[in-house]
Amino acid sequence: MFEGFEKPLIMGILNVTPDSFSDGGQFLKVDNAVQQVERMLAEGADIIDIGGESTRPGAVSVPVEEQIQRIVPVITAIRQRGITVLISVDTTLSCVAKAALLAGANIINDISAGDDDVSILSLAAQLQVPIILMHRQGLPQTMQDNPHYDNVVQEVVDGLKAKIDAALAVGIKPNNIIIDPGIGFGKRKQDNLALLANLNSLVVLGFPVLLGTSRKRFMGSLCNVSEPMQLVTATAVTTALGVMAGVRVFRVHDVKENRQAVDVAWAIRQSRLS
Repeated sequence: MFEGFEKPLIMGILNVTPDSFSDGGQFLKVDNAVQQVERMLAEGADIIDIGGESTRPGAVSVPVEEQIQRIVPVITAIRQRGITVLISVDTTLSCVAKAALLAGANIINDISAGDDDVSILSLAAQLQVPIILMHRQGLPQTMQDNPHYDNVVQEVVDGLKAKIDAALAVGIKPNNIIIDPGIGFGKRKQDNLALLANLNSLVVLGFPVLLGTSRKRFMGSLCNVSEPMQLVTATAVTTALGVMAGVRVFRVHDVKENRQAVDVAWAIRQSRLS
């Protein structure tokens, strides 16, 4: 997946949902969704992550058929426009992932890492596509009710190791595994901060790390900001920190600002290593 890419990658978020926490309902129409893809590409996105089910705290699950009806027409329209960008499908269900891959997607992004539908691991192995395995405590409906860790960094590392082993066991190739600490997914503010301060503990596992902090509430509590769309700068700060720690992919709503953060931080990191 990383062949031909030197710098860390920007993954632009495209939520084709009515209820995502900061952009729900904006891109339900296919034309609007494709225009947003073109905008993100112009701003420097390397991957487009398309999801048909909100995973915000308290979100309810969306049936397979409805997810497919939201996602597949958008992927089809992107490919019909001749756009060759990498596309990831944000889903925990193998049927949705398969439909998206057949329509032209390239990557599976599973926030449950196989917990919701273990068949998604076999699908990734069978089709030999990259899969993103995220750490999550609980379900979206309840994950922020009362999350608890004794040592969040070690527990997330151990949890991801177990998911990596499960992926390898079904035949997913090591170079097709990407890991994600799951910032905000069953984590308290102090847990998110501890993970961000110790991203190197994930990087040393030897698999590409994806970081998703975009517009998340815990940063708003630090900045005294309640509106997610006002957290662009805060997100870019975590992106720069992630680059310095060795993170390879950043999942963001605001591509332009985070592309700049990656480019500047990468130049600094390269100077340090030379």
